[in-house]
Amino acid sequence: MTSVDLSRAIWRKSRRSNNGGNCVEVAALPHDIGVRDSKDPGAGHLAFTMDIWAAFVAEVRDGRFDLP
Repeated sequence: MTSVDLSRAIWRKSRRSNNGGNCVEVAALPHDIGVRDSKDPGAGHLAFTMDIWAAFVAEVRDGRFDLP
């Protein structure tokens, strides 16, 4: 596993976030999309390839997941 420099990452939350504490933040990294817990950003992040992230977003938009 390689280390990614996150010092210039621009993390953002969804505009739909209601600040209820159950949010994630995402950032475009050099070769991936990073995802982290907004309550504990220092705990680390997950990284997904651009293709995997695009497929996930498409499935969310298509209603594949039961979201509130």
